[in-house]
Amino acid sequence: MIFHKIVLIANPVFFMRISGHLLEDITVVNSPNHGAAFKKGRPDTIVIHYTASATGSQAIRTLTNPRVKASAHVVIDRDGSLTQLVPFDTIAWHAGSSAYRNRKGLNRYSIGIELVNAGWLRKSGEEYISDFGRVYPREEVIYAVHANPDVPFVYWHKYTDAQLDAAESLCALLIDTYPIRFLLGHDEIAPQRKQDPGPAFPLDDFRRRLLGMGVDLHQDKGPETLPVTAWVSATKLNIREAPSLKAAKVARPLTFNQEVTVLEQQGDWLRVSTRLEGWVHSDYVQTPSKGKNSV
Repeated sequence: MIFHKIVLIANPVFFMRISGHLLEDITVVNSPNHGAAFKKGRPDTIVIHYTASATGSQAIRTLTNPRVKASAHVVIDRDGSLTQLVPFDTIAWHAGSSAYRNRKGLNRYSIGIELVNAGWLRKSGEEYISDFGRVYPREEVIYAVHANPDVPFVYWHKYTDAQLDAAESLCALLIDTYPIRFLLGHDEIAPQRKQDPGPAFPLDDFRRRLLGMGVDLHQDKGPETLPVTAWVSATKLNIREAPSLKAAKVARPLTFNQEVTVLEQQGDWLRVSTRLEGWVHSDYVQTPSKGKNSV
């Protein structure tokens, strides 16, 4: 089947089209590192990565090197330009050993998008140094704690506005073209191995805008929307006897991808049920969106 979709997003305006599972009017560099075609009903997931490289050309050389045995569908450079390496109907090798909910091997389910970004940085004096030795200026660095509390890094390379605009436009087009249900970070499907795309990438904002994922605290969905099944998006999540950080913990922390039932919402807190009941902060719980197999 040949898809032909058009998506228009403003601020700035991006006009993208997919024809024959390739983006039109962009550079295509065919990677030999890919599998067979996706099975019917897939891809249903987008996985966001950073390249941990200094330039887009370096990333593309790596992802097209047959000895590396890695690839992605699209690379987004610092200026927002896109290069496609694998058609969207074909399995790329970007996820590695990975799992999400009850599925393993996310390559078989997902489109991989790589953004050119150095990733975590080490501070030495007044310098911020990448894992590959390049020094970055302070204006390209943010201080942020990773959602996975086991990740020790706090300095991260910023994504450019052009990259984020291009990534959002591309994700919107993919969601409009393919049966996409999930938008995930590599660190969410391989939390023991990976830190990308890291806290510098606004993944939760993308999910809310593009898929409506997460609890919308500004929209009254009505009591008929509860209960709803949800999944823990943090590595560890404390469950408390009341909706407060001062409330006592009622059990061992919930774990990444653990399924819970949301029974009630009070502000930023959710009363959830697993084998017991308690309260958790909604920032760390992912629910399906209305129109995406959810309430």
